[in-house]
Amino acid sequence: MKKVVTRKTFLKKAGAFVACAALSGCLLAGCSSSTEAADESSAADNNAAGTEQAAEGDNVITVGASPTPHAEILNAIADDLASEGYTLEVKEYNDYILPNTALQDGELDANYFQHITYLNDFNAENGTDLVAVAEIHFEPFGLYSNKVTNVSDLADGATVAVPNDTTNEARALLLLEQEGLIKLKDGVGINATVLDIEENPKNLNIQEVEAAQVPRTLDEVDLAAINGNYALNAGLSVADAIATESSEGEAAQAYANVLAVKAGNENDAKTQALVKALQSDTVAQFIADNYAGAVVAVF
Repeated sequence: MKKVVTRKTFLKKAGAFVACAALSGCLLAGCSSSTEAADESSAADNNAAGTEQAAEGDNVITVGASPTPHAEILNAIADDLASEGYTLEVKEYNDYILPNTALQDGELDANYFQHITYLNDFNAENGTDLVAVAEIHFEPFGLYSNKVTNVSDLADGATVAVPNDTTNEARALLLLEQEGLIKLKDGVGINATVLDIEENPKNLNIQEVEAAQVPRTLDEVDLAAINGNYALNAGLSVADAIATESSEGEAAQAYANVLAVKAGNENDAKTQALVKALQSDTVAQFIADNYAGAVVAVF
C-alpha cells in the first residue's frame, strides 16, 4: 500500500530540516569566526615581533670617527652604553669630508672627529645642517721637524708644510705667528690664509698639503704643522713637537673636538646617551692614561 504523507507530517519534517540547516550554519559560522580570530591573533603576534625587532635596531648607535683618538675614545665607552641598553658601532674614516656627508645623509647617528671651527666652516661651504652637541677634547696643534730642534734654527727660505683646509691652515699660521716665525694681518684670526702673512722675516716657503698627508712630508720639509690626531696616527708624540698650542688659550675654545649630529636630533635619546658617556670620568681617565698631553679633556 502506498504510504500517504499528511500535511502535518510534512510540516513537521520540514521544520526539522530548517532547524538542522540553521544549526549547520551556526556551526560553520562559528568555525569561520574562530579562524578569523586565530588569524588576527597571529597577525598581532607578528606585529609585536616586528615592533620588538625595530626597537632592538633602534638601540644601535652608529658613530663616524677618525681612528685616533676618536674611535679609541668611543670604544672605551662601549660598555657604559651597553649598560644603558645601547650597542655602539664605530665607523672609522681617514678624511674630514666623508664623516660629515654620511651624517648629513642619515648613514650615521653622530660623528666625532672634528673641531667646532671646522664643523661651522664645513656647514657654510657645503650647505649641510650639522650641529655640535658636546665639547669633548682638545688636541694641541704641533710643529714637528726631523731637521731642527728649535724654530730659531730654521734657515732662511726653509720649507714649512701646513694643512690646506681653511680652518686648519689658519690654525697652523697662528701657531707659526705664536712662535715668532711670521706676522699676520691684524684681526684675521681663525680665518687667516697665506695671503694674510704680513711679515715673513725668514722667507719661509709655505706649502699647503692635505691635512692627513702632512706627517708624510716630514722628511721632505724643514717644519710641519700637524693636527693632533694625525700626529698620533703617525706615531708622533706631543713631546716630540718643537712647539704646541696652549690648552688654556683661544685655540682650546676655537678648536675643541665635538660630538656632532644632524640638526633636529640634539635631544634624541641616542644623542643624550652619547653625550653622557663621552663627558664622563671614564673618558677623562682614558684620555689622561693614554695620550700624554696630545689629547686634553675639556669637559
